[in-house]
This record gives sequence, structure tokens and C-alpha cells, in this order.
Amino acid sequence: MVDNLFLLAVAALGFGLSLATYRLFARSNGWPMGALQSDLPVVPVAIGIAGLLAGLAFASARGYEDGGLVIIGFGIVLAAVWTGFLRVGSQIGLFIVPVVTFLLLLGWLSVPLGYAERKWATEQPSETLKRRGLIKPDSLPAPGAGTDSSQPAGSPVR
Repeated sequence: MVDNLFLLAVAALGFGLSLATYRLFARSNGWPMGALQSDLPVVPVAIGIAGLLAGLAFASARGYEDGGLVIIGFGIVLAAVWTGFLRVGSQIGLFIVPVVTFLLLLGWLSVPLGYAERKWATEQPSETLKRRGLIKPDSLPAPGAGTDSSQPAGSPVR
């Protein structure tokens, strides 16, 4: 259920919702806003809504059984934490939302548009890190390997 596209959809939905609504919360609570948020608010709101809609579209296409509602729930929680507790929805969201939305659409729509399937899109995050060599594959022996059947049970393997 949790693959890289799942995480990108949560990020696009959560950061997009945060970016689209940050101005409302910032003005009512006296939080600082960036120049773009205060001078030309339609740009951040449009970017945020684009990310929000991409995340919602992916969640609805994924369906209930494959975690669509979980994506929406985690996205709302991410937006609440990002905006309400951290208060960083204004400026950094302008960079995060387009990137995660682009990566989500690239991984999700590559096959329907006639391109090869992106390997990273359907992997779990740990599989991607192993494939790229950032973490070592499990070094545990296979079941039954490394045991000596001639020794009684409970004695150390030499």
C-alpha cells in the first residue's frame, strides 16, 4: 500500500492544502507572510490548489482498497501540522508543491501516456534506497541457512 507514489500523493495533497490556505491563517493570527503571499496571493493559491487536486485525483484513482482514504487523511494531517504547528506553509511550499506534484504526475501518468513504467514509482521507499545503494540489503541468512543439524537444539552454531 505504501509506495513512493503514495508518499508523493500525501505530500502533494498536504503541502498543496497548506499553501492554498496559509494566507487565511496567517492574516487572522498575525503570522509572517512572504512577499508573494501578501502581494499576489493568487499565485500561491493556484499552485497549492494544483497540488491538492493532483493528490486528490491520485487518491480517488487508487481507490479505497489501495489506500485512497489514507492518502487524504495523511494529507490533511500533514497540512495541519505544517501550517498550524510549524507555520512554514508560506515560502517553502512554493518550492515543494510543484516538485512533488510533478514527480507524482510523472510516476502516475507515465504508462498511460505511452512511456515506460518508472521503477521508482511502484517500489516501496526501502526498495528504492536498496537499489540505489544507500542502504545495505538485509544481511540476515536465509531460513535454515547457518544452522548445523548435527548439533543439539539450543547450542551455539560454530
